[in-house]
Amino acid sequence: MDQPSSPLRLLEALRRGDAGVADRILAHYRPWLQLLARLQTEPRYQSKFDPSDIVQQTLLEAHRDLHQFRGATDAELAVWLRQILAHVVAHEMRRYQGTQRRDLDREVSIDQQLTESSRRLGDILAGPVTSPSEHALRHERERLLAEVLDRLPADYREVIVLRSLQNLPHEEVAERMGRTVGAVRMLWARALARLREELTRLGIAGDDNA
Repeated sequence: MDQPSSPLRLLEALRRGDAGVADRILAHYRPWLQLLARLQTEPRYQSKFDPSDIVQQTLLEAHRDLHQFRGATDAELAVWLRQILAHVVAHEMRRYQGTQRRDLDREVSIDQQLTESSRRLGDILAGPVTSPSEHALRHERERLLAEVLDRLPADYREVIVLRSLQNLPHEEVAERMGRTVGAVRMLWARALARLREELTRLGIAGDDNA
């Protein structure tokens, strides 16, 4: 999957002095970061800040510091970006809690939660990771899955996020989406079928138990 326009190839170009590819590198991760930010934003903060704002700030900081990144794999770049995202989320939470105190424990906790969210995302596509190569491939598939989800109709994307990624019961999903439980079950089945269809086109098999 390491095509000429892949993040790793673009990263090589950046290190050769082509500063113009930085935006292209980070664009590959925007849907994935957007999804993680959505999963991480607690309901009580949703009226305070938008996940899109969190992602925009994350990308700005990543763009500023990308020349300092020394990793060589998609997985390492994903972890680096996830840590920046955790820092930005923690900063916003502190700001709306009325304190500027730097709380490293909070940032570590958020990073751990983001790691778990990322793992659940990967679980839709694959089983347990057993080797470093599978670990790297899993990260790339997470990113591709996020891109596919971003292209789905809004109601399909929403029901997959709530039911498959946040593990909410059908009853709560129905309440949040303003639908009946039966309608949510049908919508979820159609959404998963559409997701698997799109993943198949990319050569990635979805998990029937997603």
